[in-house]
Amino acid sequence: MLSKRIIACLDVRDGSVVKGINFEGLRKAGDPAELAARYNAEGIDELVILDVTATIEGRSALAATIREVSARLFIPLAVGGGIRTEADAAAVVDAGADKVSINSAALSDATLVTRLADRYGSQAVVVAIDAKRDGDRFEVFARSGQQASGRDAVEWAREAEARGAGEILLTSIDRDGTRAGFDCPMTAAVSSAVSIPVIASGGAGTFDHFLDVFTHGRADAALAASVFHYSEHAVSELKQFLDARGVPMRL
Repeated sequence: MLSKRIIACLDVRDGSVVKGINFEGLRKAGDPAELAARYNAEGIDELVILDVTATIEGRSALAATIREVSARLFIPLAVGGGIRTEADAAAVVDAGADKVSINSAALSDATLVTRLADRYGSQAVVVAIDAKRDGDRFEVFARSGQQASGRDAVEWAREAEARGAGEILLTSIDRDGTRAGFDCPMTAAVSSAVSIPVIASGGAGTFDHFLDVFTHGRADAALAASVFHYSEHAVSELKQFLDARGVPMRL
């Protein structure tokens, strides 16, 4: 069985790490390069940088921040936010990203997924899906959770895989920043529908939440932000907790 991954996320705005609840009320949480260096030393498996207002403000992800972070890392780095074209993707790769994460642009033009996969390989293309519960389905939202797309998360994940995505980054807008636990039913629904890895995001608060999303949610990786930013939980302790309960980890 493949090892499960623990991923730290840096939501960045104007060069600083920020964190909010349900994608709103952003407040500063530290320096990206310093946090990246700390996570690298603590044993995080991968890091994701999301320029959380790039799409809304119509600008590209901050290359300077990416360069500063990548210089401190020896683990894979994915970057998302404001990547609308192949040129935008090339800029973040040139700045040091190993993977590019696309969301709103992929919803607008799904061929972008294929073009990036052809250029960099599927392993470098992450399709981010931000979704909210809507009865028995999960609706996909664009523009940092501000615009309903009318699309179903499970169906969109299947299409993203078919178009060449190598991973799905699945965020529950309902759980984002709440620390109430991951949305395991949504994660399981998407994980069961695709054969590529699914990264669960939104709601991490305790070690048991990670255990739940790996077992009941069938996630391949789990992403968190604030629980790591504020040093509330050590990554090594989390991995040992999961390993002791039968979840294969990279210790």
